[in-house]
Amino acid sequence: MIGLDSMSPALLERFRDRTPRLQALLRQSTQATLVSCDPPITVPAWAVMCSGADPGMLGLYGFRHRRPGSYDRTYIPASSTAQRPMIWDALSRAGRRVAVLGMPPGYPPPSVNGVYVSDFLTPDGVTDWANPSSLVPELAQVAGGGFFDVAFRIDDRLAVARDLFEMTRRRWKVARHVWRKEPWDLFAIHEIGPDRVHHAFWKYFDQSHPRFAHDAKLSGVAGDFYALLDEEIGQFLDLVGPDVPVLVASDHGSQAMEGCFCINEWLIDKGLLRLKRPPARTGTPLEEAWVDWGKTQVWAAGGYYARFFLNLKGREPQGIVAPKDQAALTERLRSELNQVKKEDGTPLGVRLFSPSEVYEEVRGDPPDLMAYFGDLRWRSAGTVGHGRWFTTENDTGPDDAVHSFEGIFAYRDPHDPRGRQLPPQRIRSVGATLYSHFGLPVPGFVRGEPIILGPARRHR
Repeated sequence: MIGLDSMSPALLERFRDRTPRLQALLRQSTQATLVSCDPPITVPAWAVMCSGADPGMLGLYGFRHRRPGSYDRTYIPASSTAQRPMIWDALSRAGRRVAVLGMPPGYPPPSVNGVYVSDFLTPDGVTDWANPSSLVPELAQVAGGGFFDVAFRIDDRLAVARDLFEMTRRRWKVARHVWRKEPWDLFAIHEIGPDRVHHAFWKYFDQSHPRFAHDAKLSGVAGDFYALLDEEIGQFLDLVGPDVPVLVASDHGSQAMEGCFCINEWLIDKGLLRLKRPPARTGTPLEEAWVDWGKTQVWAAGGYYARFFLNLKGREPQGIVAPKDQAALTERLRSELNQVKKEDGTPLGVRLFSPSEVYEEVRGDPPDLMAYFGDLRWRSAGTVGHGRWFTTENDTGPDDAVHSFEGIFAYRDPHDPRGRQLPPQRIRSVGATLYSHFGLPVPGFVRGEPIILGPARRHR
């Protein structure tokens, strides 16, 4: 199982001339556009794919969750945060051997019947990034350096390219090394590189990007990365051989970023968020601002989508919103957000919903409300001090791309390598597909039917 983060059908088509090995694999595969979950971001989407549960069942809502009863404390989901097991947990219990490299959330690496190497959320400097831990020195020597992630929201794009290419080479060296260890029942690898190249270089390869920039040194980076990734995957497939089923999938797609909607600036202007004094600087994190919590009804966190929190009486330290008024406040937000217009006078387009509207269960620490802006083309900026509702740049660092719902799914059956095109499939159906493929009982929490891949055969 090869996981390509942020890969969409449109991007594979754009770079088809740079990816001959992937294109050959696709021609032999059952393919479909894979429709991501709400929200379509790395955490929770990979966990949805590999469990078959939705984000609410998993208790995973993004890269950062708010600590209950706190205005400014957050945490990054760990491998133990997900409240449903992954397919490799079920396989491990069944005595199957698994190797999982980088599937998020994957730190600390959980215990499996085989090998688990941590993900891109691995903290810097830790030494417990593989399970069993005895593999750490061996894999570190094979890699020859770090291979979890790169700094990509920085101004030095050439440094991003250099580090990104090196990280990718190291990751696939480790993958080939682990593959050789034994005949795994499931081998799964997550590749974060496509996501990073889209964020750092989209405006240099796409002339339709709102801030397209011609730069002789940077315009070819994305294509060169796709060529490198194709070469690395090709070497890995040569090692795997033609007799092993191969699944290639992505958690979501990517698209050009139009800009940021400054959600807390909007809340301030609407009188729903109050500050005791003006922010010290443009782009001040809300955690560093002088918020008057005793007069604040709503605040929000930024990112690929906005997370709203209501300052409820009895729940928050200085809550002022009575529970009986929660529905009316939600409707006010919905009504007034739907009236927001961009600076050119056209509607922003807002989808506002509560977790209970889209999830069968709501576990963990969810936001009260979630919102997408402009079909996700606009990020949510949670910082304050901008003095305006819209900015052209990301408030957390240089960024060219945001996410979309359209990911990829391709399955190569070695017994029937005919290319087929299926209608769009839901990401959570992949979990049911994996259980079916391995002949395991499908747990009750799995949603979606198995994707029909062709002749019913299982591989072990």
